Amino acid sequence: MIRRRAFITLLGGAAAWTLPANHMKKVVTPALAFLAATLVYAAAQTYPSKPITLVVPWAAGGPTDTITRILAEPMRVSLGQPLVIENISGAAGSIGVGRVARAIPDGYTVVVGNWGTHVSNGAIYSLQFDLVADFAPVSLLPSEPLMIAVNKSIPAHDLKEFIAWLKANPNKATSGTSGIGGPSHIGGILFAKETGTQFQLVPYRGAGPAMQDLVAGQVDMMITGPSIALPQARNGNIKIYAIAARNRVVAAPEVPTVDEAGLPGFYVAVWHGLWVPRGTPQDVVGKLNAAVRHALANQAVRKQLTELALELPSIEQQTPEALGAFQKSEIDRWWPTIKAAGIKAQ
Repeated sequence: MIRRRAFITLLGGAAAWTLPANHMKKVVTPALAFLAATLVYAAAQTYPSKPITLVVPWAAGGPTDTITRILAEPMRVSLGQPLVIENISGAAGSIGVGRVARAIPDGYTVVVGNWGTHVSNGAIYSLQFDLVADFAPVSLLPSEPLMIAVNKSIPAHDLKEFIAWLKANPNKATSGTSGIGGPSHIGGILFAKETGTQFQLVPYRGAGPAMQDLVAGQVDMMITGPSIALPQARNGNIKIYAIAARNRVVAAPEVPTVDEAGLPGFYVAVWHGLWVPRGTPQDVVGKLNAAVRHALANQAVRKQLTELALELPSIEQQTPEALGAFQKSEIDRWWPTIKAAGIKAQ
């Protein structure tokens, strides 16, 4: 009897090989890996040739979302392709960041994260990805010192009176946060520690929804960014007691610093950054970085960002290497503090 042998044909460029089926396992995996690498390399040569998705791991309306929407248009002009903003909130931004970690590393799925998603979450959550090893940094983005904001019905006229009011009403006030481990959450914990006050922290799926409830009076206070606090304050919907920075900002010269308001040294700022999945070709990272630089150099964009009390990174801080080094230094700085505070995901 003649035994029949199954064969499989593998195509590679102009050549073709016919192999016995029992050799298939040895060949197919390396062949597919080679094919995937070839496709990514080929895509890099023509990048970008289709729309790019910017994943914002927070709800629409928050500081990170606001910064992203301001930068998206000039980046679109530079890249020559539409930038689609996709808000994927949950788990203090970890859900959206995780999606990008698992994305094809071709430059078409990018995450706009911040101190919370790319520093503090690593000390709080059991993540299914590595905040450093699974991403390639692109560029540092604007940062913002946080503001101490309250609902307009709070009787205190300034920060000192507000702290006194909190001490007189322990555990009765509520503070909205963008999520467990987010900037407003850590800021709230530090505020309570520094002032010797007690209040309840209420997590939301982003700073935007938390601000909506602050305006509506569902929560009493919030430590958040100027990009969402200032517009509401100027409309008379909330009150701002101070900015957690050493200097007043040009966008809101009427807002005193924490040093001036009676809480010296309470400095809290949130920085933002752009990352792509690990393995993204260097020339693709370079094109994205160039688009960010183009956007941050645009005078209209700079004016819009500074009017929101945002601080722009210097030219030296806008390189992928600078963001990578800065993120690692922030992890070394904050992880011990967060872990010592016993902050856990709920």
